[in-house]
Amino acid sequence: MSISENLTEIIGNITNAVNRTSSTRIHIGNSVKLVAVTKNHETQAIQEAISAGVMAIGENRIQEATKKAQTIGHQVEWHLIGHLQTNKVRQAVELFDMIHSVDSERLAVEIDRVAGILGKRQDILMQINMANEDTKFGISSKDAFMLGRAISNLEHVRLCGIMTIAPFYENRELVRPIFRNMYELFMELKTANLAHTNIEWLSMGMTNDYMIGVEEGSNLVRIGTGIFGQRQY
Repeated sequence: MSISENLTEIIGNITNAVNRTSSTRIHIGNSVKLVAVTKNHETQAIQEAISAGVMAIGENRIQEATKKAQTIGHQVEWHLIGHLQTNKVRQAVELFDMIHSVDSERLAVEIDRVAGILGKRQDILMQINMANEDTKFGISSKDAFMLGRAISNLEHVRLCGIMTIAPFYENRELVRPIFRNMYELFMELKTANLAHTNIEWLSMGMTNDYMIGVEEGSNLVRIGTGIFGQRQY
């Protein structure tokens, strides 16, 4: 299947998943944002996806994103979905519309400092390690409010929601309790009305599990392989 055909199928799956969502779940704006993950994919494929309707792309690595942006420009939103080190913050703030992977006060403070220098209000998501996996980045769910309150005091950072990367299970249904807990945390943060925040994005779901994510209330999914096929390393 072509990239365009893959996108058509994915969008249809998302629509169906929204329709299956429990009445106790809400989708902010009744829509789901699709971030096309373009790690290790050529700009030609990315342009094809943009022509087919993709409006946001996600990159794991700043250097790769910077190179691609020289060709693609800002016709789409740029999302940093990979781990961010403090020494790469300036490059990230210069390029990305949203940073998904903020998991410490130290990192948030550095983003705030750099964004202030650049005259920008940087949108971020807080990364939650909801499954408490040792191999994944992210703050624990029990510490999320503490970090959220710290971020709410920053002038040049806007907390826009939370994200998680679920474990990969052959039985996809095993991720459902994790996503359900994420939704509950999202709603707690949203209704807390923390200062200087705009909690609107619940990012959970990738190629393997995005339909379950949407069924459990996700309104931002990150899909790479489902759009572009297997990465070329």
